[in-house]
Amino acid sequence: MDYEQAFARALDELRAERRYRVFTQIERDAARFPRATWHSPAGPREIVIWCSNDYLGMGRHPAVIAAMADTARKTGVGAGGTRNISGNSRAIVGLETELADLHRKEAALVFTSGYISNETGIATIAKLLPDCVILSDAGNHNSMIEGVRRSGREKVIFRHNDLAHLEELLQAAGNRPKLVVFESIYSMGGDVAPIGAICDLAQRHNAMTYLDEVHAVGMYGARGGGIAERDGVMERLDVIEGTLGKAFGVVGGYIAGKQVVVDAVRSFAPGFIFTTALPPAVAAAAQVSIRHLKHSGIERAQHQAQVQKTKAALVRAGLPVMPTETHIIPVMVNEAGPCKAASDLLLEEHGIYIQPINFPTVSRGTERLRITPTPFHDEALIAELVRALTLVWKKLDLPFATERAEAAE
Repeated sequence: MDYEQAFARALDELRAERRYRVFTQIERDAARFPRATWHSPAGPREIVIWCSNDYLGMGRHPAVIAAMADTARKTGVGAGGTRNISGNSRAIVGLETELADLHRKEAALVFTSGYISNETGIATIAKLLPDCVILSDAGNHNSMIEGVRRSGREKVIFRHNDLAHLEELLQAAGNRPKLVVFESIYSMGGDVAPIGAICDLAQRHNAMTYLDEVHAVGMYGARGGGIAERDGVMERLDVIEGTLGKAFGVVGGYIAGKQVVVDAVRSFAPGFIFTTALPPAVAAAAQVSIRHLKHSGIERAQHQAQVQKTKAALVRAGLPVMPTETHIIPVMVNEAGPCKAASDLLLEEHGIYIQPINFPTVSRGTERLRITPTPFHDEALIAELVRALTLVWKKLDLPFATERAEAAE
């Protein structure tokens, strides 16, 4: 067999479908965020990032940077090993205490990424429940899907945010152990789960709940505990999963829940046991970020204000914005090729970086640009974004919102 040819064919198929991923080399500027330097083929060029998951800009907060730098000087830049061997630093233990308090849970456990916390957390919990059936929302992130798959347990998928379908599947599962896994904010559409109603169904049918809050922690609730905190249902959830790599501005993932559940995952999860721990410097920075956002609502208020201004400006310009109640603003293109072309034009001609979102991240025919304003995207940057998008839409002959509405009639 020609092994190289097999890989080349797979890549050629991606390119033919306009789904081949090109990574843009960007150097963030902490002092001027969201401005950055694009190291383009023609040389360095200043750009503005409009698709960062550092939603609140905490990755450039002076106190967070100081905590990381100070701890690195004291302890070094690495963890020294797994938590079991020599990586169980004081900083990471303190971080877990901070996270448990954030979600009003008995315990928390930190992983190297949000992907790993989902993949290994779901898989381990389900494996430890005899004859468990997992009920998974159709819109769940790939990390959750992989966790379900790796569990080896039976899975059933309920239609996205469809309570009637979920109840039907819960009833069909009978008295078996059941684990309902879902997200609070779905990152590509910006829609929100009916968390309280799902908890009602889970309680009625004696099921565990596992909620992914990665796009909500730090962002919503009085202390940044997420949508569950905002909606007053945090205590009803068995396990809450989150990330340190988005609103908190650092890196890593975690789960929080009852002590016995967290301890079971700690004791049985290969994705936790056999991997190097987060470095103390990272853990210290994350702890400072979380603690700051627990006590400061300024960042959340400023963020929401700029999100609303951005949405309103895009709508006024007639751009096809998908309505959402959250900070995620999808601008619909609905074709892979034009979506990539729009992203390229924005970067090359206007110095604006917005990543194209194509299949398999979203279903075919729903390709989009995903805009995520921060508190630092001021009115001048918003106006420039709208101007650039309007010019790109006209250049590519993409339909504006009114044209889409007329075509749908």
